[in-house]
Amino acid sequence: MIYNKEMETMSRADMEALQLERLKYIVRYCYDHVKLYHDRFDENGISPDKIKTLSDIQYIPPTTKDDMRDHYPFGLFAVPRKEVVRIHASSGTTGKPTVVGYTKNDLSMWSENMARLIAAAGVTEEDIAQICFGYGLFTGALGLHYGLERLGAAVVPSSSGNSEKQIMLMKDFGTTTLIATPTYALYLGELAKELGYTREDFRLRIGLFGSEGCTTELRAKIEENLGLFATDNYGMSELMGPGVSGECHLRCGLHINEDHFLAEIVDPQTLEAKGEGETGELVVTTLTKECLPLLRYRTRDLTRIVKTPCECGRTTARMDKVMGRSDDMLKIKGVNVFPSQIESVLMAFKEMSSHYMLYVRRENFTDNLEVQVELSDASLVDRYKALENLRSSIRAKLKTVLGIDAKVTLVQPKTIERFAGKAKRVVDLRNEKA
Repeated sequence: MIYNKEMETMSRADMEALQLERLKYIVRYCYDHVKLYHDRFDENGISPDKIKTLSDIQYIPPTTKDDMRDHYPFGLFAVPRKEVVRIHASSGTTGKPTVVGYTKNDLSMWSENMARLIAAAGVTEEDIAQICFGYGLFTGALGLHYGLERLGAAVVPSSSGNSEKQIMLMKDFGTTTLIATPTYALYLGELAKELGYTREDFRLRIGLFGSEGCTTELRAKIEENLGLFATDNYGMSELMGPGVSGECHLRCGLHINEDHFLAEIVDPQTLEAKGEGETGELVVTTLTKECLPLLRYRTRDLTRIVKTPCECGRTTARMDKVMGRSDDMLKIKGVNVFPSQIESVLMAFKEMSSHYMLYVRRENFTDNLEVQVELSDASLVDRYKALENLRSSIRAKLKTVLGIDAKVTLVQPKTIERFAGKAKRVVDLRNEKA
């Protein structure tokens, strides 16, 4: 189903004309209403009138998460406080959170964007959707909530945690759509099996997963355990929350809501524009936000964009699943390592569960990576030779894929922490004092 045919099937020429019109407006709006942008434009000798074409966006200095933290909490808001009707904040683990605000129009636009992506994934007004994101300052739960309601689906706001009850509700309510992080969906599938449920006990058919990366291998395990069709959606609190892009039922890229977001791909080091289909850092400009407009926001996410129409009928540009983050990339012994590469290797071994941790240490002035991963079968613990062969196989495969040697530690089932929210799998100990 195409929720908004006018916008989702617009010709490339018409879409770019609309984007340019909105870009000119939002640049002037930011200059007039946000001190940071006014000062930054003046310091760089830039006038809003400099924007004549979409490519002229390159002249605008990028906005970063540090800019938001430096102006905590409301320093980047473009509207008077009385027009702000909702405030969210990021789930940042260090320092002050990044704070985001919304006007009534912002919330309506957010719901519209979410409804489009939810419909693209295959959800309809006939579905019962259970939201297992934590409700609160995190944008994920309420973003999906209002999009589902706008579409007409029934919403079960079960929030995160209390997993046994989540499974009971899924069965008793006949939940057809599951909203969660991929790691929590994986855990629910494992727990349901332990509690004696089978796939036939549930009516699940679609998963709307986000808030963290998900490799194709991990997604396959979730689908196998829960008997649903898993899709990814993308967004971040700073830009709006979820709703920037999402997969249709063909899963050949995440459709970007281009009438509201202008996406660029740039070299993360030089910020020079990359060509269509080239991988780089995603930079996004919000074209229609009122409370917190952002110009060229550096997401730090690495992906690529293609603009050929999709066979589903949508003509909007599509971005690949995020392969990693430029600031999450681990540099070990001079080699760039992404956690997603490691996950793909581990998921290929049926003897391993889907739970792992990565520890980076510095010993004798050398960086070392330890991959700690759970066995799926406890009986292997007592079979020393089989265990050593498995460890050697994983280590060899990791060396082939990563280009470095990593220590592999196999641990007993259910010994690695489960996460109801975003999984925190990387522990970098290089700066800790012995």
